[in-house]
Amino acid sequence: MRWRQSKRSTNIDDRRGQGPAQSGLAIAGLLRFLPFLLKTKIGKVILVLGGIYLAYQYFTGGVTQVGLPNSGLSNQPGTQQGIPEEDENAQFVAAILGTTETVWNALLPGQYPEPQLVLYTNLTMTGGCGAGQAQSGPFYCPADSKVYLDLSFMNALKKLGAPGDFAFAYVIAHEVGHHVQNVLGTSSRVAQMQKQASETDANQLSVMLELQADCYAGVWGYYVHNEMQLLEPGDIEEGLQAASSVGDDRLQEMAGRAVQPDAFTHGSSKQRVEWFKKGFQSGDPDNCNTFAAMP
Repeated sequence: MRWRQSKRSTNIDDRRGQGPAQSGLAIAGLLRFLPFLLKTKIGKVILVLGGIYLAYQYFTGGVTQVGLPNSGLSNQPGTQQGIPEEDENAQFVAAILGTTETVWNALLPGQYPEPQLVLYTNLTMTGGCGAGQAQSGPFYCPADSKVYLDLSFMNALKKLGAPGDFAFAYVIAHEVGHHVQNVLGTSSRVAQMQKQASETDANQLSVMLELQADCYAGVWGYYVHNEMQLLEPGDIEEGLQAASSVGDDRLQEMAGRAVQPDAFTHGSSKQRVEWFKKGFQSGDPDNCNTFAAMP
């Protein structure tokens, strides 16, 4: 990709190398067992000592940016601008996020609040979606409208057989696709439907949501290719390979398990490729109604 030619988004919350977000988990753990601790003398002592310790850590700088899972509180924003030029991976992320802003602001004029993208290392707290962990991969939190990303996922993609910058760009565009769904109200409608559905049907709804995000990533790819002229030979193949590599059937096989379609939550490799291509070939979000294709 010729990504160096594109603008850099300033909607980057860089938390890499910042204080122990685990402290938020520690507080959450204390709160979870609060009723039990209050019943015993030793429990009350533990609470007092824990409070003193956390207060000491806070005022001496040992605890920073504490947030509680599902509390609606998030870490304080990190550096949003001024990513060093030599930090090429972070510059790449900022550039790709910038292209998504250009595309979706044009497709949803006046109704697209740009999401923040949080860069973190290993573990961070979200503003309503619990703890974000690197091993879970990139994800979008609808509660705080943020995409969470540990850059180590770039290496994970390579291990899945999907190397290349456009493969990683597809992943970012997919997560931004979930933000589009949140903006349009699709995510909340699906969540309500899942509450009334069986486990199998709820999984199927999740698959349709994920495939639509793949299609939206394809729509983004259409404009990046045809309008911005940022793609190079081989980039499309990288994107298709990435979509195929993260199919539920392939991931189940790699884990040594039998393929179980009823347990799919993201779609098969074939489905993910097909919906990405549908968005990429048309450039029209209206062609991304995966729910109409539900069996």
